[in-house]
Amino acid sequence: MANDKNYSEKRDFIRMKISAPLGATLTTPAKTLEGMCRDLSGGGLQVETKEALALGTELEVEVSSGHGHNPTLKAKVKVARVQEVAANDYLIGLEILNLID
Repeated sequence: MANDKNYSEKRDFIRMKISAPLGATLTTPAKTLEGMCRDLSGGGLQVETKEALALGTELEVEVSSGHGHNPTLKAKVKVARVQEVAANDYLIGLEILNLID
């Protein structure tokens, strides 16, 4: 069936703008990355970091409320897009592969 959505957002999931702390762990090489989650949807998230990641890199992320509320979002993700917006400032699109309990 064709995509019959008649609104400007043609995604499967609507994006929700947020500004929440992000912690990410890469397994190879073992490394921790910090940043801010800028938007979130059912299929992925956009984060702002000070370091670029290679396309296809898989990592585990944890997004928490800036107010300390639970639950936090924990997921295994894959880098789908990287955009340098300023010197050492990147917007990274992450595809959610699966949620972690």
